[in-house]
Amino acid sequence: MRNAIILAAAMAAGVATAASAQMTVGVSWSNFQEERWKTDEAAIKSALDAAGAKYISADAQASAAKQLTDVEALIAQGADALIILAMDKDAIGPAVDAATAEGIPVVGYDRLIEDPRAFYLTFDNKGVGRIIASTVQGVQPEGNYAIIKGDPGDPNAAFLLAGMMEVLGADVDAGKITIVGEAFSDGWKPEAAQQNMEQILTANNNNVDAVLAENDGMAGGVIAALSAQGLTIPVGGQDGDLAALNRVARGTQTVSVWKDSRQLGTAAAEIALALADGAAMADVPGASTFSDGAKGVEMTAILLEPTPITKENLNLAIDAGHITKAQACEGAMPDVPACN
Repeated sequence: MRNAIILAAAMAAGVATAASAQMTVGVSWSNFQEERWKTDEAAIKSALDAAGAKYISADAQASAAKQLTDVEALIAQGADALIILAMDKDAIGPAVDAATAEGIPVVGYDRLIEDPRAFYLTFDNKGVGRIIASTVQGVQPEGNYAIIKGDPGDPNAAFLLAGMMEVLGADVDAGKITIVGEAFSDGWKPEAAQQNMEQILTANNNNVDAVLAENDGMAGGVIAALSAQGLTIPVGGQDGDLAALNRVARGTQTVSVWKDSRQLGTAAAEIALALADGAAMADVPGASTFSDGAKGVEMTAILLEPTPITKENLNLAIDAGHITKAQACEGAMPDVPACN
């Protein structure tokens, strides 16, 4: 988080130029239906408004094909820079080609577009996976684990799993932890996650001790499946969804790794404006080299640090204004300090 704040402060003077006031930034959302993207959008809009720049957007509605036509439309509308939340890491290539042909810089937002022409901005997703696994393991150090993964076309699903296995791998090898089920969930949809969890429970006669879900929406689906069987076990997720933070207080979800979307959105807008104004990617404050994608492509990136939210530190999200105390604490367990 500190890195994001430093980035925003450092870039503010550089991007709030007269040129910025003439700029238009186009944002291509993969699936705007998810709760968290609305927070991201508000932050992007606010940063662009502060610089006097214009915001335009399109929602691909979970269609990789539609996203390509969306990007073409944003370019036709006069976008000077593009922020792309890619639906599919491979299918998005022609969109980058089209933007590059027009001299339009691209910011790959939160999901990797493994192309050196795209600036990669995200949180440390392997780090998120490590946090989910280590927090759940701290509560349930051994036994049968299930892993509910995101969409197979999203590189973040692989990054999160890699981080989880960095934590659990040795104990899996030693037989202390057994992975009894692992499944992708198309579109990161809660209903797909619920169905996956139901199948894992059935296959294991409900003998599951902990679940690592790769986001909060899917954690909600997992918890619905568990509740139908009368089970309450440690479940981890990420995104800081309001419903998930309340589940943390209620004791049905162990951790939600909060990636403050306001900071990510602000940084994306400022980076997009800086690149549109002629800045080189390597000159963006805080930029470093990233090459951990499946193809090992060397890219320019900023990876921000996430924050795990558990019942012990729920106050962090409340104090930051991300969620109200009333929202967070409805039906809370008595041992949640922020709710007392």
